[in-house]
Amino acid sequence: QTCCHCCLLGKAAQVQGQSCEPNPKIGYQCGIVFRACCGKGQEGVDLSIHDYAPKKEPVEISKEELDQEDPYLHDGCRGGGPCSQQCRDTGSSYVCSCFVGYQLQPDGITCEDINECITGTHNCGIGQTCVNTLGSFRCQRDTSCGTGYELTDDNRCKDIDECETGTHNCPPDFICQNTPGSFRCRPKLQCMSGFIQDALGNCIDINECLSASMPCPAGQICINTDGSFTCQRISPSCGRGYHLNEDGTRCVDVDECSSSNQPCGEGHLCINAPGNYRCECKAGYTFDVISRTCIDINECRRYPGRLCAHKCENTPGSYYCTCTMGFKLSADGRSCEDLNECESNPCSQECANVYGSYQCYCRRGFQLSDIDGISCEDIDECALPTGGHICSFRCINTPGSFQCTCPSTGYRLAPNARNCQDIDECVAESHNCSFNETCFNIQGGFRCLSLECPENYRKSGDTVRLEKTDTIRCIKSCRPNDVSCLLDPVHTISHTVISLPTFREFTRPEEIIFLRAITPTYPANQADIIFDITEGNLRDSFDIIKRYMDGMTVGVVRQVRPIIGPFHAILKLEMNYVMGGVVSHRNIVNVHIFVSEYWF
Repeated sequence: QTCCHCCLLGKAAQVQGQSCEPNPKIGYQCGIVFRACCGKGQEGVDLSIHDYAPKKEPVEISKEELDQEDPYLHDGCRGGGPCSQQCRDTGSSYVCSCFVGYQLQPDGITCEDINECITGTHNCGIGQTCVNTLGSFRCQRDTSCGTGYELTDDNRCKDIDECETGTHNCPPDFICQNTPGSFRCRPKLQCMSGFIQDALGNCIDINECLSASMPCPAGQICINTDGSFTCQRISPSCGRGYHLNEDGTRCVDVDECSSSNQPCGEGHLCINAPGNYRCECKAGYTFDVISRTCIDINECRRYPGRLCAHKCENTPGSYYCTCTMGFKLSADGRSCEDLNECESNPCSQECANVYGSYQCYCRRGFQLSDIDGISCEDIDECALPTGGHICSFRCINTPGSFQCTCPSTGYRLAPNARNCQDIDECVAESHNCSFNETCFNIQGGFRCLSLECPENYRKSGDTVRLEKTDTIRCIKSCRPNDVSCLLDPVHTISHTVISLPTFREFTRPEEIIFLRAITPTYPANQADIIFDITEGNLRDSFDIIKRYMDGMTVGVVRQVRPIIGPFHAILKLEMNYVMGGVVSHRNIVNVHIFVSEYWF
């Protein structure tokens, strides 16, 4: 049946006067039959395989006629032969081949598709991906075409006509108009001349005056109107330095220098120029481009510190120099030299000139006034915080100095003119003590005391005279066979007179009497020594402590409370030598303490 169809195609080509070369798409075997039937016409053959071709009775064909009609009956490629695609008979054999896009397999019969995407034999460009197909390939876009476009079969982007497809959203009063990649909605109502429609179909006036074509001629101004415009003639506008002439047709120069207001200022030269003027200013002035007049040059501000040594004062067109206080202007009018203020005697006592000023100072005993810094005021040395220590007794202020005084009796002023010295009336023999009395000097005076030794005691010798201290010692002297006297532990009775001042500042105990024992400090198997105040300790103003000094035991009498004179007390001191709990030896010291009325 296939062979008959191929033959009928060849017959039809002959009848229509077409070429007898078959189309390669019908195959090799069909092509042979096509060529054979087209080359030899045969009547009675039905040229159509469809019902519309004329029907004839079938014709019997003998075997000999069939062999004569088909010269390729014994062709090795008849019916396609063994090849899967194309076969060519060589007479003694056959050769298989493949269509474009295929390659022959090693068996020489089978054909396999060539993957052009793998072998790189495709021609896809940048932005395309190679997709293999049977016998060929196709190029596919990597990205989509975008909104308003669609991809065609030949891999191209084609505009979508939204108006034709009905995918637009134009209102009923608008007409859809397709655009590349989109569409526009045009209103059905059209605006008049001079108006333009917006996106909502509204008619908006066109401002023709803003167009680049300048609708009005030169010398006229464009005025926009509703749907049109008008042109209006421009009156000439003159710039600075010009004004309209009398008929108002052109601008002429203004002579600013002819006016009486003197634009450059009084005394300066004004020179007119077209549309302007210039000023020639006097020395010390400069032209100001803002006010367009001559203004003063402030030389002090322009040349700071270079014109004057001290201060610069500006004047119209010039300047002058001044000096600060304490200086005067030199002959050059710029430098300043020191002024000797002391020549005018500004100070009340002494004056010292310094550079640019002067200093007042006072003589000893005076101080400079805090009010005017010129006057000298007397220093009251007695009223100073340390005034109480300047003089030991009393301070009397004098102009520029002071004077110390002492009590009227019993004292005299020391050589330093500040301290008061006690007058020892006993040494100076200015006392009035009798022959039987002993003169004892005290601070600011003396006392006549009659100190006799008691019974069984005798004086040890002459009175011991020390500074501020007089001592009389009585030693026990028993009569023979006087047992009671011998058993009495009191061996000595001493009388001591001391004179003490009234201490100005009493902050700690003052040691006034030292009683030294004869025995060593710690003699082996010897007596202990106990010191005690037995009488005369008024208000507990004194105490006695034991101390060890230079290997000796010493009883120290201390004043522990302040005493304001005049004051007289007799302290009875006992120095007991105790052995085995029994007082074996006792010395008694009677201390006459006189405290003066004054302190020094």
